[in-house]
Amino acid sequence: MRLAARLMIAGLAVAVGSALTGCSVLPGYAGAQGTARPTATTGMVPSADKGKTLDGPSLDVVGAPQGVKAKEGILVDAATGQVVWSQGESTSAPIASITKVMTALVVLQAGGLNNEVTVPSAVTAYVAKYDANAAGLIPGQKFTVDELLHIMLVVSAADAAYTLANAYGPGLPAFIAKMNAEAAKLGMTGTHFASPDGLPYPTETSTYSTPTDLVALGEAAMAYPEFRLIVDETAYNLPKTADHNAVSIRNTDALLSMFPGTVGIKDGFTNGAGHTLLFEAVRNGRTLIGDVLGSPDSGFTAADKDAEKVLTWGFSLKQSAS
Repeated sequence: MRLAARLMIAGLAVAVGSALTGCSVLPGYAGAQGTARPTATTGMVPSADKGKTLDGPSLDVVGAPQGVKAKEGILVDAATGQVVWSQGESTSAPIASITKVMTALVVLQAGGLNNEVTVPSAVTAYVAKYDANAAGLIPGQKFTVDELLHIMLVVSAADAAYTLANAYGPGLPAFIAKMNAEAAKLGMTGTHFASPDGLPYPTETSTYSTPTDLVALGEAAMAYPEFRLIVDETAYNLPKTADHNAVSIRNTDALLSMFPGTVGIKDGFTNGAGHTLLFEAVRNGRTLIGDVLGSPDSGFTAADKDAEKVLTWGFSLKQSAS
């Protein structure tokens, strides 16, 4: 069973509250067989029920990652669906540029990666109005869809997101409707999209999601090989052609260089959302996927540092026989 399906079935209810950290560690969740959730009040998982899952090995889950400043977050074993740590996992919060993961997913589902798209004239005013992070795309220039996906995901460019949404809607309202329809298909009941890029309009909280929903989104996007390739790149260089200027950018996701084994996927920041990060990492054949939301603005790598702490803790957990 795919992780997204297990997450929807499980409901991701938190079973353990941590009085020390304000976090939650989820030792297991009720499945189709009615498996009972162990409970605790100390933040420690009862030894007889540590880390049980529906269909995977158990984990020795004790305590929680320390020093995480994010308001919400979650960490999931991608192979088993085991939620090994969570904090406000069902709380809806603004997600900033993680939004672009859904934009990429809608585009990838539609296909046509080699199709050429013309940068619309309205993109300049759009970027200026919202003071958006952009790659300096010039109206009238032409890029392939694949090139625009690279630009949008690597450097988090709102002008590339606008260009793709305008082409694949066609128009922003139609494209945003597709984003919300896909969210509904994925069971993302705590999610709403108001833009293709996560910019704070009409308000700071108009586009929002939950840690649980974002794991489902991340898994769906990472199922596409092209998406995986793009979000794992630390830099992207596109030579100048007769159709467009040269583009030379570095990935805004600092976790790629901070935490060995990271394979993506997307960071973000707005004043209302704080620093956000949806991430996936692989070590010793094990894959963990998760996110942190609302990391305080203590520097460019605020969310990356939170994710690094969560992943270091997560990979330190020992697997044992079920």
